[in-house]
Amino acid sequence: MVSIYQCKSVFQNQLRPLVKQLATWQISPNQVTISAIWLSGVTGLALVQSTQIAKPFLPTTQSVLLFLPIALLVRMALNAIDGMLAREYEKTTKFGCILNELGDVLSDVLLYLPFALLEGIFAPLIVGIVILAIVSEMVGVLGYVIDYQRHYEGPMGKSDRALVFGVIGLILGWGIEPTQWLTILLSAVIFLQLWTIGNRIQGMLQEVESWK
Repeated sequence: MVSIYQCKSVFQNQLRPLVKQLATWQISPNQVTISAIWLSGVTGLALVQSTQIAKPFLPTTQSVLLFLPIALLVRMALNAIDGMLAREYEKTTKFGCILNELGDVLSDVLLYLPFALLEGIFAPLIVGIVILAIVSEMVGVLGYVIDYQRHYEGPMGKSDRALVFGVIGLILGWGIEPTQWLTILLSAVIFLQLWTIGNRIQGMLQEVESWK
């Protein structure tokens, strides 16, 4: 199934010089993971604050939405870097594995749930997307138990969600009203998330069946 995750190796190759430098500075994978969570939290909080009564020195909703694609790209880079540091420099730990998985879910919640506060957006769709994001990642992690590997099947994995919300942020940040087009898009995301969950479950079961 087509997913942006399939471009991961190309993305990692671009980041490898930076990863090497971070390793020489003794930066740990957990520090990178925490940085990704912090970035997500600050961006989400800025979006929440921007929806309240305008105050001096606080960012506008439009500016936060236009910044969102940058924050999402940096978050994806940090997510890739922590894994590369752990694997390629033998810094893998049990706690790091737990922190990485929890960090991904927490970052999704912090970044996407604030969209429910934006005027003109049907909030239950955002809540549904966040819930299904948690479920899909939980199903992916269950692969460690079922067939001893993490599952990343698409078509709406973590990277794909980031792309969708980054595009939404740009469109809304440019001043385009969140009308029926956004309701249709968010509904499509929910459908693709359900498809993703099914694909991950099917991938596990097929792998186990192949052992027989």
